[in-house]
Amino acid sequence: MIDVAILGATGAVGQRFIQLLEGHPWFRITELVASERSAGQAYRDAARWVLSGGPSDEIAAMEVLPLDADVQAKLVFSALPASIAKEVEWQMAEAGHVVCSNASAYRMAEEVPILLPEANAEHAELVKVQREKHRWSGGIVTNSNCTSAPVVMAFAPLRKFGIEAAQIVSQQAISGAGYPGVPSLDIMDNVIPYIGGEEPKLETEPRKMLGALAGDHIDFLDTVMSATCTRVPVLDGHLVSISVRFAEPVSEEDLIAAWDSFVGPDPVPGLPFAPPQPVIYRRELDRPQPRKDRDAGNGMACVVGRLRPCPVMGGWKFLAMAHNTVRGAAGCSILNAEVLVETGLL
Repeated sequence: MIDVAILGATGAVGQRFIQLLEGHPWFRITELVASERSAGQAYRDAARWVLSGGPSDEIAAMEVLPLDADVQAKLVFSALPASIAKEVEWQMAEAGHVVCSNASAYRMAEEVPILLPEANAEHAELVKVQREKHRWSGGIVTNSNCTSAPVVMAFAPLRKFGIEAAQIVSQQAISGAGYPGVPSLDIMDNVIPYIGGEEPKLETEPRKMLGALAGDHIDFLDTVMSATCTRVPVLDGHLVSISVRFAEPVSEEDLIAAWDSFVGPDPVPGLPFAPPQPVIYRRELDRPQPRKDRDAGNGMACVVGRLRPCPVMGGWKFLAMAHNTVRGAAGCSILNAEVLVETGLL
């Protein structure tokens, strides 16, 4: 078993890490780290649990460590806010830890991958570039913004058709805002048509994730993306409406066949957290729906539907959905760590 630490363990994504890692065949939680406000307390007293169920008695009894603790685990999962992650994650990597981060602090750093293994497992090789450049034995691997995840999952099988342009409108669940998140009187009976900082991420992160590894950096996918991000009164599951234009004529059958046959490169399909079918196309007229489809593939699959021609883009439009705190956050970080283990980078 590989010992792991969780940074930001008391928050909503930290809790999701704990929930998903309990019983993992490779990883064992040995350290929980959080802010000074929580440090020194038993986890059960420090964390207000917001997910279904609860932590095991063993986890609940663990003492929460401060952010400056001498963490022993080689593998660290980070659910820290970006402002704190920028300093702490770098220090962890310098100290020899491998950080699988949910934070945005280093996503756009040239030598740091935004890893979604089915789409770009080879980008993990950038860890070697970090080690040579920064003279450390650790490393930082990020996963994407939670809304970029269903976009990249849906687009990865379609790269071969030449993605020229895409317009994306998100309908993002309230859990994406963390806890306590969006005030109830703002989100009930409402849609909020702005989420600070989300649209630039959605217009750039997928281009890096879908790009090609070019030695010590990623050549971004040569495309243009336009995004509008909204918050809707749904608990979990980000739904995105996508219109896309391709460089070559593509039929409905071509697109569905690409999704249905899509699998990640070796060793991804055999990893514990990899879903059997990464992209699931639903042929019903009213799918995907967050409540019905967010747990597909144990929350790690992307569900696509409503494929139809787009007269404005001159291509196609469809809906894609993924569980924002599983595939879009903690679950993807865990799969990223599994890739690092299997490829000898951890």
